[in-house]
Amino acid sequence: MPFQIDVRERIAEFVIDNPPVNALNCAGWHLFAERINELGRRDDVNCIVIRAEGRGFQAGVDVKELAVDGSLITEVNRGCYDTFAAIYDCPVPVISAVHGYCLGGGIGISGSSDIVLASQDASFGLPEIDRGALGAATHLLRMFGMAKTRRMLYTGESIDAQEAYRLGALDSVVPREQLRDAALDLARSIAGKSGKALRLAKQSLNGIETLDVKRSYRFEQGFTLELYTSPDSQEARDAFVEKRDASFDPDTPPDDGRNDGA
Repeated sequence: MPFQIDVRERIAEFVIDNPPVNALNCAGWHLFAERINELGRRDDVNCIVIRAEGRGFQAGVDVKELAVDGSLITEVNRGCYDTFAAIYDCPVPVISAVHGYCLGGGIGISGSSDIVLASQDASFGLPEIDRGALGAATHLLRMFGMAKTRRMLYTGESIDAQEAYRLGALDSVVPREQLRDAALDLARSIAGKSGKALRLAKQSLNGIETLDVKRSYRFEQGFTLELYTSPDSQEARDAFVEKRDASFDPDTPPDDGRNDGA
């Protein structure tokens, strides 16, 4: 089971725990959505905290699974869409507590949440362009704004927690050992409110948001699929697996370490 769930004090603590990097396969993404939907329907839950164990928060999809069966890309896309939508549409507020790396699907999770806290060692990025894919720019945009999102998407660069805080994406940045307590303290201040009021507040906030998050992400996923099924995407994935630089020049063969000019 890639998740641990504990409910107490009207707070659901949802812990991603899927070593080594908390990436999720197709089944994992679908299960994520199901569990969030279930928690959102519970009368004894007024707030959800999503956090993770291990070296980082979440590293996206399981690229090894897709390497074995590329046809799963459509189901993986569906699982990611359903998960991010479940978080965004969850009737109660959702807090993401991010440590270490937050990449790809991790951006979708945190960018769908109501509030994001981070530890001082956190970093955020969408490296998909170097993996032959796209995705979650919608959620990056919710966090960082248009200009920074465009730079991050085009370059694959990550930013650290302090820069994310400066840009207004984070509620706070705390030492790693204090992250869980900080998230739960905030959750308690929320969960003690009227459940009816919280649910109406969440519904009203989603209703007035200028960005149609689900429609925007669905539009984006069409381009993800188009790129993923292209030769450029195959070269990017092969280069990533083989730990070499990708070559997109048709006149220049990929450098596999054997082309030394001899």
